[in-house]
Amino acid sequence: MTRSGQIGYDFVMVLLPVSLIIMGIVLYILCRRKIPAQKESEETLSVPVKSSACAFPLTDIDAATDGFKQNRIVGQGRLGTVYAGIFAKGELLAVKRIHSRFVLSNAGFGFSSVIKTLSLAQHPNIVPILAFSQAPGERIMVTEFVGIGSLEFYLHQNPDGASLLDWSRRSRLAAGAARGLEYLHEGMTPNIIHGCVKSSNILLDVKFRARVCDYGLSFLAPKEKRGLVGHVDDEYWINNSSGGACKESDVYGFGVVLLELLCGRRSEEGLLVKWALPLIKEMRFSEALDPRIAMPSDMKPIIRLAKVASACVSNNRKSRPSIVQIAAILNSVEIDVSVCD
Repeated sequence: MTRSGQIGYDFVMVLLPVSLIIMGIVLYILCRRKIPAQKESEETLSVPVKSSACAFPLTDIDAATDGFKQNRIVGQGRLGTVYAGIFAKGELLAVKRIHSRFVLSNAGFGFSSVIKTLSLAQHPNIVPILAFSQAPGERIMVTEFVGIGSLEFYLHQNPDGASLLDWSRRSRLAAGAARGLEYLHEGMTPNIIHGCVKSSNILLDVKFRARVCDYGLSFLAPKEKRGLVGHVDDEYWINNSSGGACKESDVYGFGVVLLELLCGRRSEEGLLVKWALPLIKEMRFSEALDPRIAMPSDMKPIIRLAKVASACVSNNRKSRPSIVQIAAILNSVEIDVSVCD
């Protein structure tokens, strides 16, 4: 990296926490309530044993979001809109309001039962579900607030985001997201299928730790193509018992995320896979890797990561690696890259 590039990088790293502090002050002034600081680090994060999510009255949700005001919106997703909510005790939490069309199409479905089950998931690399609310025409989830953006934002929207994500950070994020998904697939009983693994559903916390969100919600819109095409395999769209969301379709989506980390390109509804796979198979990494950051000095860990990505998206469901195998490899890659740095 050149001296001017290093200075720019250092400036961005200084500016990021300052921006977070300013955001917190603005929310404090708006709501006139104290927002507790995040104190837990990645190394000290504990995983509490807890009961399932509790039901919040809709009036509490309405008050926490100032009547779902537009200036409280922090994200727009495939399934709903996310608001920054300030609750009675001063907690800053994320409030996901499910789009009304999905509420109406699932009017008789046991939303509260599903959310209570999903809320039992507790892991450092997932975003926990804390509460829910439902009323005629309304389905709402309340989760921990993870406030510095998604992986998609840093890779594709923030002009300075790519420079913050060097190869060491990218390998760390890949391994962390894999551990979160592994926990959902194998650490929970019953197992939780994410249903829509993509970079916008991997949030980054203040320690730049990957946090998987929006898991287990595919029941709300199983065949809604918007925001899903390119992140699930072709088998997903088959209208029989072999189609739909499953562990293997999650692995495919995770492979697409790995390609985004490697190449710095958007999924583009499947075009990324078609473009990247030949380059990886032919070992043409100078053409495939994200040109916004310098080529790594040791290519071996990156080649391993690329081979994992290829295995996730190029094979059929029966031939794909499991997330357990993927997490084991990426944990090793994370260590190798950190040693090289």
